[in-house]
Amino acid sequence: MKIVGIALVATFLALIIKEQKPNIAFLLIVFVGCSIFLFLVDKIYEIIHMLERLAINAKVNLVYVETILKIIGIAYIAEFAVQITKDAGQGAVASKIELAGKVIILAMAIPILTVLIETIIKLIPN
Repeated sequence: MKIVGIALVATFLALIIKEQKPNIAFLLIVFVGCSIFLFLVDKIYEIIHMLERLAINAKVNLVYVETILKIIGIAYIAEFAVQITKDAGQGAVASKIELAGKVIILAMAIPILTVLIETIIKLIPN
């Protein structure tokens, strides 16, 4: 509820300020967006810690869990950057950020995909 309240107040303020000072309105929105992200850092840490405990209990190699968490992090950060860039009216740059995020995610996922394919091949009878 706090996040929604802060976001709504910032949105209304930005709409009012935008008529007089569009640059200040944009900076306000970026500041609020970053503040919301920082507010969520503790929750993100708790989720990561819980997933690591689950992986240890399930005896899953932590390298794979860490890679998946990095992929998820890249997706969120890229999406955040895309939204800010679009808000600034830079749609072309936003599309390049999206493409870069997807390529990085694909590159990071290749080792996991390789292990998955090798496991499936081992399960198929000759």
